[in-house]
Amino acid sequence: MRTEMNQWTEIRRKVLVDGASKRSVCREYGLGWWTLYKILTHPEPPGYRVSAERSRPKLGEFLGVIDEILEADKTAPVKQRHTARRIFERLRDEYGYSGGITQVREAVAQAKAYSKEVFVPLSHPPGHAQFDFGEATVEIAGERRKAALAVMTLPYSDVYFLSAYPRECTETFHAGHQAAFSFYGAVPLRTSYDNTSIAVKKIVGAERDLTREFLRLQSHFLFDAHFCRVGRGNEKGHVETHVGYSRRNLLVPVPSFSSFTELNEYLAAACYADLFRRVRGKAEEKAVRLEDDRAAMLALPAEAFEVRRVEQTSANSLSLVRFDRNDYSVPTSFAHHGVTCLGGIDDLRILCGTDVVATHARSWNKEGVFFDFRHYLALLERKPGALDFARPLEGVQMPECLLTLRRRLEADLGHKGTREFIKVLRLLERATMRELTGAVEQALAIGATGSDAITCILEHRAEAPVGLFSLDGLPHLKEVVVETPDLTAYRELTAHSA
Repeated sequence: MRTEMNQWTEIRRKVLVDGASKRSVCREYGLGWWTLYKILTHPEPPGYRVSAERSRPKLGEFLGVIDEILEADKTAPVKQRHTARRIFERLRDEYGYSGGITQVREAVAQAKAYSKEVFVPLSHPPGHAQFDFGEATVEIAGERRKAALAVMTLPYSDVYFLSAYPRECTETFHAGHQAAFSFYGAVPLRTSYDNTSIAVKKIVGAERDLTREFLRLQSHFLFDAHFCRVGRGNEKGHVETHVGYSRRNLLVPVPSFSSFTELNEYLAAACYADLFRRVRGKAEEKAVRLEDDRAAMLALPAEAFEVRRVEQTSANSLSLVRFDRNDYSVPTSFAHHGVTCLGGIDDLRILCGTDVVATHARSWNKEGVFFDFRHYLALLERKPGALDFARPLEGVQMPECLLTLRRRLEADLGHKGTREFIKVLRLLERATMRELTGAVEQALAIGATGSDAITCILEHRAEAPVGLFSLDGLPHLKEVVVETPDLTAYRELTAHSA
Protein backbone atom coordinates (compact mmCIF):
# COMPACT_ATOMS: atom_id res chain seq x y z
CA MET A 1 0.00 0.00 0.00
CA ARG A 2 1.52 3.30 -1.13
CA THR A 3 1.44 6.04 1.49
CA GLU A 4 1.87 9.75 1.07
CA MET A 5 5.42 9.46 2.38
CA ASN A 6 6.22 6.71 -0.18
CA GLN A 7 5.12 8.94 -3.04
CA TRP A 8 6.84 11.97 -1.56
CA THR A 9 10.17 10.11 -1.39
CA GLU A 10 9.73 8.63 -4.89
CA ILE A 11 9.09 12.02 -6.51
CA ARG A 12 12.08 13.64 -4.78
CA ARG A 13 14.39 10.81 -5.92
CA LYS A 14 13.16 10.99 -9.54
CA VAL A 15 13.85 14.73 -9.83
CA LEU A 16 16.81 15.26 -7.49
CA VAL A 17 18.69 11.98 -8.08
CA ASP A 18 17.55 10.50 -11.40
CA GLY A 19 17.30 13.89 -13.13
CA ALA A 20 13.73 13.52 -14.44
CA SER A 21 12.18 16.75 -15.74
CA LYS A 22 9.74 18.57 -13.54
CA ARG A 23 7.21 18.75 -16.36
CA SER A 24 7.23 14.94 -16.84
CA VAL A 25 6.84 14.35 -13.10
CA CYS A 26 3.91 16.77 -12.90
CA ARG A 27 2.29 14.97 -15.81
CA GLU A 28 2.95 11.46 -14.41
CA TYR A 29 1.66 12.18 -10.90
CA GLY A 30 -0.95 14.79 -11.76
CA LEU A 31 0.71 17.52 -9.69
CA GLY A 32 0.63 21.28 -9.92
CA TRP A 33 3.81 23.35 -10.08
CA TRP A 34 3.34 24.68 -6.51
CA THR A 35 2.82 21.18 -5.12
CA LEU A 36 5.94 19.88 -6.85
CA TYR A 37 7.92 22.85 -5.54
CA LYS A 38 6.79 22.06 -1.99
CA ILE A 39 7.79 18.38 -2.38
CA LEU A 40 11.25 19.28 -3.64
CA THR A 41 11.74 21.89 -0.94
CA HIS A 42 10.74 19.80 2.11
CA PRO A 43 12.16 16.33 2.99
CA GLU A 44 8.76 15.37 4.43
CA PRO A 45 5.20 16.67 4.14
CA PRO A 46 5.09 19.85 6.28
CA GLY A 47 1.46 19.35 7.22
CA TYR A 48 -1.26 21.95 7.36
CA ARG A 49 0.02 25.35 8.39
CA VAL A 50 -1.92 28.48 9.11
CA SER A 51 -0.05 31.68 8.36
CA ALA A 52 -2.29 33.76 10.62
CA GLU A 53 -4.68 32.90 13.44
CA ARG A 54 -8.16 32.34 12.17
CA SER A 55 -10.45 35.17 13.14
CA ARG A 56 -13.69 34.62 15.02
CA PRO A 57 -15.87 37.46 13.86
CA LYS A 58 -18.94 36.31 15.81
CA LEU A 59 -17.28 35.04 18.99
CA GLY A 60 -14.34 37.45 19.29
CA GLU A 61 -16.13 40.11 21.32
CA PHE A 62 -17.45 37.48 23.76
CA LEU A 63 -14.10 35.85 24.67
CA GLY A 64 -13.72 38.17 27.65
CA VAL A 65 -17.14 37.10 28.93
CA ILE A 66 -16.08 33.43 28.72
CA ASP A 67 -12.94 34.19 30.76
CA GLU A 68 -15.02 35.98 33.41
CA ILE A 69 -17.44 33.03 33.71
CA LEU A 70 -14.60 30.51 34.09
CA GLU A 71 -12.84 32.68 36.68
CA ALA A 72 -16.05 32.95 38.74
CA ASP A 73 -16.45 29.16 38.52
CA LYS A 74 -13.26 28.70 40.56
CA THR A 75 -15.13 29.72 43.72
CA ALA A 76 -18.41 27.98 42.85
CA PRO A 77 -19.35 24.48 44.11
CA VAL A 78 -17.68 21.82 41.98
CA LYS A 79 -20.97 20.30 40.86
CA GLN A 80 -22.46 23.69 39.97
CA ARG A 81 -19.91 25.01 37.51
CA HIS A 82 -20.58 25.95 33.89
CA THR A 83 -20.43 23.45 31.08
CA ALA A 84 -19.59 24.63 27.55
CA ARG A 85 -23.25 24.26 26.62
CA ARG A 86 -24.38 26.37 29.57
CA ILE A 87 -21.87 29.10 28.60
CA PHE A 88 -23.18 28.99 25.02
CA GLU A 89 -26.76 29.38 26.26
CA ARG A 90 -25.83 32.38 28.44
CA LEU A 91 -23.91 34.05 25.61
CA ARG A 92 -26.92 33.56 23.35
CA ASP A 93 -29.62 34.59 25.82
CA GLU A 94 -27.86 37.27 27.87
CA TYR A 95 -25.27 38.78 25.52
CA GLY A 96 -26.77 38.37 22.02
CA TYR A 97 -24.25 35.89 20.61
CA SER A 98 -25.48 34.67 17.23
CA GLY A 99 -22.85 32.04 16.40
CA GLY A 100 -22.83 28.27 16.90
CA ILE A 101 -21.94 26.14 19.88
CA THR A 102 -18.86 24.56 18.26
CA GLN A 103 -16.82 27.77 18.43
CA VAL A 104 -17.87 28.22 22.05
CA ARG A 105 -16.75 24.67 22.92
CA GLU A 106 -13.33 25.28 21.32
CA ALA A 107 -12.90 28.60 23.10
CA VAL A 108 -13.85 27.11 26.49
CA ALA A 109 -11.46 24.17 26.04
CA GLN A 110 -8.63 26.51 25.06
CA ALA A 111 -9.28 28.83 28.02
CA LYS A 112 -9.33 25.92 30.48
CA ALA A 113 -6.08 24.54 29.07
CA TYR A 114 -4.35 27.88 29.59
CA SER A 115 -5.67 28.12 33.18
CA LYS A 116 -4.45 24.68 34.32
CA GLU A 117 -1.84 24.85 37.03
CA VAL A 118 1.72 23.73 36.34
CA PHE A 119 3.78 22.19 39.13
CA VAL A 120 7.47 22.24 39.94
CA PRO A 121 9.06 18.78 40.36
CA LEU A 122 10.24 18.42 43.96
CA SER A 123 13.10 16.42 45.43
CA HIS A 124 12.41 14.32 48.52
CA PRO A 125 15.15 13.78 51.11
CA PRO A 126 15.52 10.39 52.81
CA GLY A 127 13.51 9.90 55.98
CA HIS A 128 10.43 11.92 54.99
CA ALA A 129 6.95 10.41 54.63
CA GLN A 130 3.43 11.25 53.46
CA PHE A 131 0.16 9.88 54.89
CA ASP A 132 -3.40 9.80 53.63
CA PHE A 133 -6.61 7.79 53.75
CA GLY A 134 -8.26 6.30 50.68
CA GLU A 135 -11.34 4.17 50.18
CA ALA A 136 -12.05 0.84 48.50
CA THR A 137 -14.77 -1.80 48.39
CA VAL A 138 -13.91 -5.17 49.93
CA GLU A 139 -15.81 -8.29 50.92
CA ILE A 140 -15.48 -9.24 54.59
CA ALA A 141 -17.15 -12.41 55.88
CA GLY A 142 -19.35 -12.54 52.77
CA GLU A 143 -20.53 -8.90 53.03
CA ARG A 144 -19.46 -6.14 50.66
CA ARG A 145 -18.51 -2.96 52.47
CA LYS A 146 -16.37 0.14 52.25
CA ALA A 147 -12.90 -0.03 53.75
CA ALA A 148 -10.67 2.88 54.75
CA LEU A 149 -7.14 2.46 53.39
CA ALA A 150 -4.43 4.03 55.54
CA VAL A 151 -1.46 4.63 53.22
CA MET A 152 1.99 5.89 54.19
CA THR A 153 4.71 6.40 51.57
CA LEU A 154 8.40 7.25 51.62
CA PRO A 155 8.90 9.38 48.48
CA TYR A 156 12.69 8.97 48.43
CA SER A 157 12.64 5.16 48.18
CA ASP A 158 9.07 4.94 46.76
CA VAL A 159 8.28 2.33 49.44
CA TYR A 160 4.67 2.32 50.59
CA PHE A 161 2.60 0.51 53.18
CA LEU A 162 -1.15 0.29 53.47
CA SER A 163 -3.57 -1.26 55.92
CA ALA A 164 -7.37 -1.50 55.80
CA TYR A 165 -9.93 -0.66 58.47
CA PRO A 166 -13.72 -0.49 58.77
CA ARG A 167 -13.76 3.30 58.92
CA GLU A 168 -11.54 6.39 58.99
CA CYS A 169 -11.33 7.64 62.58
CA THR A 170 -8.87 8.37 65.37
CA GLU A 171 -8.28 4.72 66.25
CA THR A 172 -7.60 3.65 62.65
CA PHE A 173 -5.43 6.75 62.12
CA HIS A 174 -3.31 5.56 65.05
CA ALA A 175 -3.30 1.94 63.87
CA GLY A 176 -2.29 2.92 60.32
CA HIS A 177 0.75 4.81 61.64
CA GLN A 178 1.75 2.07 64.04
CA ALA A 179 1.51 -0.60 61.32
CA ALA A 180 3.54 1.49 58.84
CA PHE A 181 6.27 2.32 61.38
CA SER A 182 6.52 -1.35 62.28
CA PHE A 183 6.84 -2.29 58.58
CA TYR A 184 9.58 0.29 57.99
CA GLY A 185 11.37 -0.62 61.21
CA ALA A 186 11.78 3.07 62.02
CA VAL A 187 9.88 6.36 62.36
CA PRO A 188 10.06 9.01 59.58
CA LEU A 189 11.60 12.34 60.57
CA ARG A 190 8.69 14.28 59.08
CA THR A 191 5.28 13.23 57.77
CA SER A 192 3.02 15.33 55.55
CA TYR A 193 -0.77 15.38 55.99
CA ASP A 194 -3.83 17.14 54.68
CA ASN A 195 -5.92 19.07 57.20
CA THR A 196 -7.96 16.12 58.47
CA SER A 197 -10.15 16.81 61.50
CA ILE A 198 -8.58 13.75 63.15
CA ALA A 199 -5.38 15.77 63.51
CA VAL A 200 -6.42 19.43 63.16
CA LYS A 201 -9.02 21.07 65.39
CA LYS A 202 -8.73 24.56 63.94
CA ILE A 203 -6.66 26.48 61.38
CA VAL A 204 -5.55 29.96 62.44
CA GLY A 205 -3.65 31.59 59.60
CA ALA A 206 -0.65 29.39 58.93
CA GLU A 207 -0.90 27.74 62.36
CA ARG A 208 -2.69 24.50 63.22
CA ASP A 209 -4.44 23.80 66.52
CA LEU A 210 -3.88 20.03 66.77
CA THR A 211 -6.07 17.44 68.49
CA ARG A 212 -4.99 15.83 71.73
CA GLU A 213 -4.87 12.33 70.20
CA PHE A 214 -2.66 13.48 67.31
CA LEU A 215 -0.31 15.17 69.76
CA ARG A 216 -0.23 11.95 71.81
CA LEU A 217 0.78 10.01 68.69
CA GLN A 218 3.41 12.62 67.81
CA SER A 219 4.74 12.79 71.37
CA HIS A 220 5.15 9.02 71.50
CA PHE A 221 6.98 8.61 68.18
CA LEU A 222 8.60 12.09 68.17
CA PHE A 223 8.18 12.76 64.42
CA ASP A 224 7.69 16.23 62.95
CA ALA A 225 4.40 16.98 61.15
CA HIS A 226 3.79 19.09 58.05
CA PHE A 227 0.27 20.08 57.00
CA CYS A 228 -0.52 21.02 53.42
CA ARG A 229 -2.14 24.32 52.58
CA VAL A 230 -5.92 24.17 52.50
CA GLY A 231 -7.10 22.72 49.18
CA ARG A 232 -3.52 21.85 48.18
CA GLY A 233 -3.48 18.08 48.46
CA ASN A 234 -1.02 18.03 45.56
CA GLU A 235 1.66 18.95 48.10
CA LYS A 236 1.54 15.29 49.13
CA GLY A 237 0.92 13.98 45.63
CA HIS A 238 3.19 10.97 46.15
CA VAL A 239 0.87 9.32 48.67
CA GLU A 240 -2.26 10.30 46.73
CA THR A 241 -0.82 8.57 43.66
CA HIS A 242 -0.13 5.44 45.69
CA VAL A 243 -3.66 5.36 47.09
CA GLY A 244 -4.95 4.88 43.54
CA TYR A 245 -2.07 2.57 42.59
CA SER A 246 -2.64 0.20 45.50
CA ARG A 247 -6.40 0.16 44.93
CA ARG A 248 -6.01 -0.74 41.22
CA ASN A 249 -3.24 -3.29 41.70
CA LEU A 250 -4.07 -4.96 45.01
CA LEU A 251 -7.86 -4.71 45.28
CA VAL A 252 -9.05 -5.52 41.75
CA PRO A 253 -11.14 -7.61 41.47
CA VAL A 254 -12.92 -6.94 44.76
CA PRO A 255 -11.09 -9.22 47.25
CA SER A 256 -12.87 -11.49 49.70
CA PHE A 257 -11.53 -12.24 53.19
CA SER A 258 -12.96 -13.65 56.39
CA SER A 259 -11.84 -10.64 58.46
CA PHE A 260 -9.96 -7.36 58.32
CA THR A 261 -7.06 -9.13 60.02
CA GLU A 262 -6.77 -11.55 57.10
CA LEU A 263 -7.08 -8.66 54.60
CA ASN A 264 -4.26 -6.77 56.32
CA GLU A 265 -2.03 -9.85 56.24
CA TYR A 266 -2.55 -9.98 52.47
CA LEU A 267 -1.80 -6.25 52.07
CA ALA A 268 1.35 -6.47 54.21
CA ALA A 269 2.63 -9.37 52.10
CA ALA A 270 1.96 -7.39 48.91
CA CYS A 271 3.84 -4.36 50.28
CA TYR A 272 6.78 -6.58 51.20
CA ALA A 273 6.88 -8.13 47.71
CA ASP A 274 6.88 -4.62 46.21
CA LEU A 275 10.18 -3.86 47.97
CA PHE A 276 12.00 -5.88 45.32
CA ARG A 277 10.69 -3.86 42.40
CA ARG A 278 12.86 -1.25 40.67
CA VAL A 279 11.28 2.12 40.02
CA ARG A 280 11.73 3.71 36.61
CA GLY A 281 14.72 6.06 36.66
CA LYS A 282 16.28 4.42 39.72
CA ALA A 283 19.22 2.05 39.51
CA GLU A 284 18.42 0.09 42.70
CA GLU A 285 15.46 -1.85 43.99
CA LYS A 286 13.19 -0.16 46.51
CA ALA A 287 14.61 -2.30 49.33
CA VAL A 288 18.10 -0.86 48.74
CA ARG A 289 16.86 2.74 48.79
CA LEU A 290 14.80 1.96 51.89
CA GLU A 291 18.08 1.50 53.79
CA ASP A 292 18.94 5.16 53.06
CA ASP A 293 15.50 6.14 54.34
CA ARG A 294 15.98 4.10 57.52
CA ALA A 295 19.40 5.62 58.16
CA ALA A 296 17.78 9.06 58.30
CA MET A 297 14.77 7.98 60.41
CA LEU A 298 14.16 7.85 64.15
CA ALA A 299 14.34 4.63 66.13
CA LEU A 300 11.11 2.96 67.19
CA PRO A 301 10.21 3.66 70.85
CA ALA A 302 10.82 0.83 73.30
CA GLU A 303 7.27 1.12 74.70
CA ALA A 304 4.28 0.11 72.59
CA PHE A 305 1.76 2.76 71.58
CA GLU A 306 -1.82 2.24 72.70
CA VAL A 307 -4.23 2.60 69.79
CA ARG A 308 -7.40 4.07 71.23
CA ARG A 309 -9.97 6.86 71.23
CA VAL A 310 -11.13 8.37 74.53
CA GLU A 311 -14.69 9.59 75.11
CA GLN A 312 -16.31 10.81 78.31
CA THR A 313 -19.96 9.80 78.68
CA SER A 314 -22.36 8.27 81.22
CA ALA A 315 -24.39 5.09 81.68
CA ASN A 316 -28.15 5.46 81.33
CA SER A 317 -30.96 3.92 83.40
CA LEU A 318 -30.67 0.65 81.42
CA SER A 319 -27.01 0.46 82.41
CA LEU A 320 -25.96 1.09 78.78
CA VAL A 321 -23.15 3.31 77.54
CA ARG A 322 -23.20 4.76 74.02
CA PHE A 323 -19.92 4.78 72.10
CA ASP A 324 -19.48 5.31 68.36
CA ARG A 325 -23.22 4.89 67.63
CA ASN A 326 -23.54 1.59 69.56
CA ASP A 327 -24.69 0.79 73.12
CA TYR A 328 -22.66 -1.41 75.50
CA SER A 329 -23.62 -2.65 78.96
CA VAL A 330 -21.90 -2.01 82.28
CA PRO A 331 -22.73 -3.50 85.70
CA THR A 332 -26.00 -2.05 87.00
CA SER A 333 -24.21 -0.52 89.99
CA PHE A 334 -22.68 1.99 87.54
CA ALA A 335 -25.99 3.12 86.00
CA HIS A 336 -26.27 6.94 85.99
CA HIS A 337 -22.51 7.20 86.61
CA GLY A 338 -20.01 9.07 84.48
CA VAL A 339 -17.66 6.70 82.65
CA THR A 340 -14.70 6.86 80.27
CA CYS A 341 -14.67 4.81 77.06
CA LEU A 342 -11.36 3.64 75.59
CA GLY A 343 -12.14 2.41 72.08
CA GLY A 344 -9.51 0.32 70.29
CA ILE A 345 -9.61 -1.49 66.97
CA ASP A 346 -10.86 -4.79 68.42
CA ASP A 347 -12.17 -4.01 71.88
CA LEU A 348 -13.83 -1.38 74.04
CA ARG A 349 -12.92 -0.80 77.68
CA ILE A 350 -15.22 1.19 79.94
CA LEU A 351 -13.74 2.77 83.06
CA CYS A 352 -15.29 4.42 86.09
CA GLY A 353 -12.51 6.42 87.66
CA THR A 354 -9.41 4.30 87.18
CA ASP A 355 -11.18 0.92 87.36
CA VAL A 356 -12.14 -1.06 84.25
CA VAL A 357 -15.77 -1.99 84.87
CA ALA A 358 -16.63 -3.58 81.49
CA THR A 359 -14.90 -4.91 78.38
CA HIS A 360 -16.63 -5.63 75.06
CA ALA A 361 -15.66 -6.67 71.57
CA ARG A 362 -15.74 -3.51 69.40
CA SER A 363 -18.52 -3.27 66.81
CA TRP A 364 -17.94 -1.20 63.65
CA ASN A 365 -21.60 -1.26 62.65
CA LYS A 366 -24.13 1.17 64.10
CA GLU A 367 -27.23 1.14 66.31
CA GLY A 368 -26.30 -2.18 67.89
CA VAL A 369 -26.85 -3.09 71.56
CA PHE A 370 -24.31 -5.38 73.20
CA PHE A 371 -24.97 -6.97 76.58
CA ASP A 372 -22.91 -8.92 79.03
CA PHE A 373 -25.70 -10.69 80.95
CA ARG A 374 -23.48 -10.93 84.04
CA HIS A 375 -23.80 -7.16 84.42
CA TYR A 376 -27.52 -7.57 85.22
CA LEU A 377 -27.44 -10.53 87.62
CA ALA A 378 -27.20 -8.38 90.77
CA LEU A 379 -30.30 -6.45 89.68
CA LEU A 380 -32.13 -9.66 88.75
CA GLU A 381 -31.46 -11.03 92.24
CA ARG A 382 -33.57 -8.17 93.57
CA LYS A 383 -36.12 -8.53 90.75
CA PRO A 384 -36.26 -12.29 90.07
CA GLY A 385 -39.59 -12.02 88.28
CA ALA A 386 -37.81 -10.38 85.32
CA LEU A 387 -35.51 -13.36 84.77
CA ASP A 388 -37.50 -14.93 81.91
CA PHE A 389 -38.01 -11.59 80.17
CA ALA A 390 -34.57 -10.06 80.63
CA ARG A 391 -33.23 -8.92 77.25
CA PRO A 392 -29.57 -9.39 78.27
CA LEU A 393 -30.25 -13.12 78.65
CA GLU A 394 -31.76 -13.50 75.16
CA GLY A 395 -29.72 -15.95 73.16
CA VAL A 396 -27.64 -17.13 76.12
CA GLN A 397 -27.32 -20.91 75.92
CA MET A 398 -27.46 -22.32 79.47
CA PRO A 399 -25.88 -25.75 80.05
CA GLU A 400 -28.39 -28.50 80.76
CA CYS A 401 -27.16 -28.92 84.35
CA LEU A 402 -28.09 -25.28 85.13
CA LEU A 403 -31.57 -25.76 83.70
CA THR A 404 -31.94 -28.92 85.84
CA LEU A 405 -30.73 -27.01 88.89
CA ARG A 406 -33.34 -24.27 88.33
CA ARG A 407 -36.18 -26.80 88.03
CA ARG A 408 -35.16 -28.50 91.29
CA LEU A 409 -34.77 -25.24 93.17
CA GLU A 410 -38.14 -23.91 92.03
CA ALA A 411 -39.80 -27.27 92.78
CA ASP A 412 -38.38 -27.25 96.32
CA LEU A 413 -38.57 -23.54 97.18
CA GLY A 414 -41.20 -22.06 94.85
CA HIS A 415 -40.58 -18.46 93.81
CA LYS A 416 -37.68 -18.29 96.27
CA GLY A 417 -36.00 -20.96 94.18
CA THR A 418 -35.69 -18.47 91.29
CA ARG A 419 -33.76 -16.05 93.49
CA GLU A 420 -31.57 -18.92 94.72
CA PHE A 421 -30.86 -19.89 91.10
CA ILE A 422 -29.86 -16.29 90.29
CA LYS A 423 -27.45 -16.41 93.24
CA VAL A 424 -25.83 -19.42 91.57
CA LEU A 425 -25.63 -17.52 88.27
CA ARG A 426 -23.91 -14.66 90.07
CA LEU A 427 -20.97 -16.96 90.65
CA LEU A 428 -20.21 -16.22 86.96
CA GLU A 429 -19.06 -12.79 88.12
CA ARG A 430 -15.85 -14.47 89.33
CA ALA A 431 -15.84 -17.85 87.56
CA THR A 432 -16.12 -19.05 83.99
CA MET A 433 -19.15 -20.88 82.66
CA ARG A 434 -17.07 -24.04 82.36
CA GLU A 435 -15.97 -23.84 86.01
CA LEU A 436 -19.53 -23.20 87.21
CA THR A 437 -20.87 -26.06 85.09
CA GLY A 438 -18.42 -28.49 86.70
CA ALA A 439 -19.37 -27.33 90.20
CA VAL A 440 -23.13 -27.59 89.48
CA GLU A 441 -22.77 -31.08 88.03
CA GLN A 442 -20.92 -32.20 91.17
CA ALA A 443 -23.55 -30.53 93.39
CA LEU A 444 -26.41 -32.28 91.58
CA ALA A 445 -24.61 -35.61 91.93
CA ILE A 446 -24.48 -35.29 95.74
CA GLY A 447 -27.88 -33.60 96.09
CA ALA A 448 -26.50 -30.25 97.29
CA THR A 449 -28.45 -27.68 95.28
CA GLY A 450 -28.15 -24.57 97.46
CA SER A 451 -26.07 -21.59 96.28
CA ASP A 452 -23.86 -21.81 99.39
CA ALA A 453 -23.02 -25.45 98.72
CA ILE A 454 -22.20 -24.74 95.07
CA THR A 455 -20.02 -21.81 96.16
CA CYS A 456 -18.04 -24.13 98.48
CA ILE A 457 -17.63 -26.71 95.72
CA LEU A 458 -16.48 -24.05 93.27
CA GLU A 459 -13.93 -22.63 95.70
CA HIS A 460 -12.68 -26.11 96.59
CA ARG A 461 -12.23 -27.04 92.92
CA ALA A 462 -10.35 -23.77 92.37
CA GLU A 463 -7.80 -24.53 95.12
CA ALA A 464 -4.42 -25.59 93.77
CA PRO A 465 -3.47 -29.18 94.73
CA VAL A 466 -0.64 -29.59 97.24
CA GLY A 467 2.54 -30.55 95.47
CA LEU A 468 4.89 -33.35 96.57
CA PHE A 469 7.75 -32.33 98.79
CA SER A 470 11.06 -32.98 97.06
CA LEU A 471 14.25 -33.91 98.93
CA ASP A 472 16.47 -32.98 95.98
CA GLY A 473 19.39 -30.99 97.33
CA LEU A 474 18.56 -31.97 100.93
CA PRO A 475 20.32 -35.34 101.40
CA HIS A 476 20.55 -34.99 105.19
CA LEU A 477 16.76 -35.13 105.49
CA LYS A 478 16.67 -38.58 103.87
CA GLU A 479 18.05 -40.07 107.10
CA VAL A 480 15.17 -38.71 109.21
CA VAL A 481 12.63 -41.39 110.19
CA VAL A 482 9.12 -40.33 111.23
CA GLU A 483 7.27 -43.01 113.17
CA THR A 484 3.59 -43.66 112.43
CA PRO A 485 1.50 -42.07 115.27
CA ASP A 486 -0.85 -44.12 117.42
CA LEU A 487 -4.40 -42.89 116.79
CA THR A 488 -6.14 -45.32 119.21
CA ALA A 489 -6.93 -42.62 121.77
CA TYR A 490 -8.45 -40.37 119.06
CA ARG A 491 -10.68 -43.19 117.78
CA GLU A 492 -11.92 -43.93 121.31
CA LEU A 493 -12.72 -40.23 121.87
CA THR A 494 -14.72 -39.95 118.66
CA ALA A 495 -16.54 -43.19 119.45
CA HIS A 496 -17.69 -41.85 122.87
CA SER A 497 -18.79 -38.53 121.38
CA ALA A 498 -20.92 -40.30 118.78
